[in-house]
Amino acid sequence: MKIVAGNSNRPLAEAVAAYLKMPLCDASVRRFSDMEIFVEIFENVRGEDVFVIQSTSYPTNDNLMELLIMLDALRRGSARRITAVMPYFGYARQDRKSGPRTPISAKLVANLLVEAGANRILTLDLHAGQIQGFFDIPVDNLYAAPLFTRDIKEVYGHKTDLMVVSPDVGGVVRARQLAKRLNVDLAIIDKRRERAGVSEVMNVIGDVKGRNCLLVDDIIDSGGSLCNAAEALMKSGATAIDAYVTHGVLAGEATQRIKNSVIGSLTLTDSILMTDKVRAVPNIRQITLANLLGKAIRAVADESSVSSLFD
Repeated sequence: MKIVAGNSNRPLAEAVAAYLKMPLCDASVRRFSDMEIFVEIFENVRGEDVFVIQSTSYPTNDNLMELLIMLDALRRGSARRITAVMPYFGYARQDRKSGPRTPISAKLVANLLVEAGANRILTLDLHAGQIQGFFDIPVDNLYAAPLFTRDIKEVYGHKTDLMVVSPDVGGVVRARQLAKRLNVDLAIIDKRRERAGVSEVMNVIGDVKGRNCLLVDDIIDSGGSLCNAAEALMKSGATAIDAYVTHGVLAGEATQRIKNSVIGSLTLTDSILMTDKVRAVPNIRQITLANLLGKAIRAVADESSVSSLFD
């Protein structure tokens, strides 16, 4: 087994390799003067089970192209099996036609990964579960819920006023799973835009008065929806609002928005490398995926159960 790291999240790849007690494969991913990507693998990979760790986060297209070229280099090096380990799967939000003459980019990315040489995909909290069906190769979709559950129990102990909240109707299944693990109640934010140009109306479904609310989502991008949901909860009588989100995209003014919001603490995983700007925000914290990914990689390599990691 060999582990190859791209440039998107080198610290996470190093942490995974440390958990597995093995070095990263000696490889070079660099750019020519015109920013063309060049990959060179300096170790023999013939007949090896190779895992390529690369999130397709910002800059999304550069990191995706890096991954595709690494897969091609390994395929041409006669690797026995190549698994693309994508902690964050970019383009996952484009999983359907949103209107006439629009693409299904998640399907296009799936085709590109397979064509480049991926034999298996290992990812985390896909924005839409049906993306697994875009592939004709095995896809292991891990969940951050077990990590969040452990962290919440450590941080909040045996508090009886906790309530899990989904910031929109689309995330209800994810929030319900976490609420079930914690054995707490569930509330839902119902977002409605009455007409174009008019701000969204937030309706809280569930009694949150006097409760410590935990907003749960898979992706935070601009942060607008999460912060608006937190405001709605506060107006409905919640005593405190914290958030747990798997993928911290945090584009544009998201960090400033979180900093100035009523959210006491936003917990992210390290599926996406934190920038200095994000680290500087006092109410953003991070937990690592290294052990979870390491266990999943070991399970795939040993041909043992990956689903046991969902518990």
